[in-house]
Amino acid sequence: MNAIPHGDRGRRVHLDTAGLGRMPAAARAQLTEWTRHEDRHGPYEVDEHVHHVVRPELDARLAALLGAPAGDTVLATGAADAFAALVPRLALGPGDRIWTTPYEGVANLTVLTALRDRARCRLEVVPLRPDGDLDLEWMAAHIDDDVALVSVAHVPAGCGIVTPVEDIGRILAPHRCLYAVDASYAVGQLPVDAGRIGCQLLTGDGWRFLRGPESVGFAYLAPELRQALAPYGTGLPALPEGASVVALNAALAVPQDTGPAGGLAAVVRTAVQETPGAELIAPGRVQGGIVTFRHAEMPAGLLRRALAARGVVVGKTVAQQTPLYSPGRKATAAVRVSVHHDNSAWDAARFAEALRQALAGRGRHAAPRAVRAVPPAPAAVAAGSGAAAGLRAVCAGSAAGAGAAPAAGVPRPRRRAGRRHLALVSAPAPDGTA
Repeated sequence: MNAIPHGDRGRRVHLDTAGLGRMPAAARAQLTEWTRHEDRHGPYEVDEHVHHVVRPELDARLAALLGAPAGDTVLATGAADAFAALVPRLALGPGDRIWTTPYEGVANLTVLTALRDRARCRLEVVPLRPDGDLDLEWMAAHIDDDVALVSVAHVPAGCGIVTPVEDIGRILAPHRCLYAVDASYAVGQLPVDAGRIGCQLLTGDGWRFLRGPESVGFAYLAPELRQALAPYGTGLPALPEGASVVALNAALAVPQDTGPAGGLAAVVRTAVQETPGAELIAPGRVQGGIVTFRHAEMPAGLLRRALAARGVVVGKTVAQQTPLYSPGRKATAAVRVSVHHDNSAWDAARFAEALRQALAGRGRHAAPRAVRAVPPAPAAVAAGSGAAAGLRAVCAGSAAGAGAAPAAGVPRPRRRAGRRHLALVSAPAPDGTA
């Protein structure tokens, strides 16, 4: 349960909202009350309360939050679960193309790869500009009515870049493709307006920047998507539990600061840049409230624990979360700091001091580095591409530099145990090498 006490802020600073937001006291109280009520009286009274009282309020709040018409949102156990339940139902065929990006999360990428294999269609990766932004000119030049689905992460899991989802929507609008936006790491920290974006599917998690309970998320389905899914239905196989729905409704009822948290993130980013041996992972021209970095002499997990020991809670991101984007290709993990509107300048200063203390005696590098520019991503992936060849092609593109021609390859998924996602790992090559 993401119930971190608000008291004694001098003891603990929470800077891991991207992983698990700090639940407001009102939401935490509702979750506790209705969980106890269900334990004492059974689920039926909770279900009736949710159906008759909570859902009308929650639907209205979600509609206002997402800029969507009332009634066009559904609840899910998470954004990835909603995507996995709805997207495979699309009737795609061999003549269709799917677009994704190097910032696609592993769960959605797994779904898209399976859809490609089943429908025998093409899965193409939109290339990046040298500065790390998506190449919108490439998209405008290559879009046609063969593109059936475009999937974009508004803010990826592994870095703070903000994708220009509204600009992409304007490029796609004249064409017949369906547009899906993963807003899991955006909603609650940035304005998210499905109408202005022009997407047909928008998914989000309730436990990150919205600070609701775990295992409750949502999806917006535009009329065009509902029509496309009509033969197969839009129902979701797993729904969040009653007390979690009540708590999310209470979290959304808490007034939110309308100002962006980017100012605090900039302070955190500066602290990282001024740290000898630090490598800031900040592709693109627009950054949000997530700051990701590595250190040359301390592994990310060890540094995260060192910060926690000094009262600063941060997260960790691993390369498998966004397997098509791995800057530097040398480390598999990085520290992820994420600020929320309820963080203060004092919190950012506390992080800077804790980082300095944690790295005392380790900074032998003369100046920090920053990872901003990455080479163009692979532009096209044919159905049936091998996983090992795909991963080698991506790495070859990295080694070739920013001027290299796009290389082909999206890795095939293989299941590996994990708490929250499937890892995309390369299969053994014919000679036995990875």
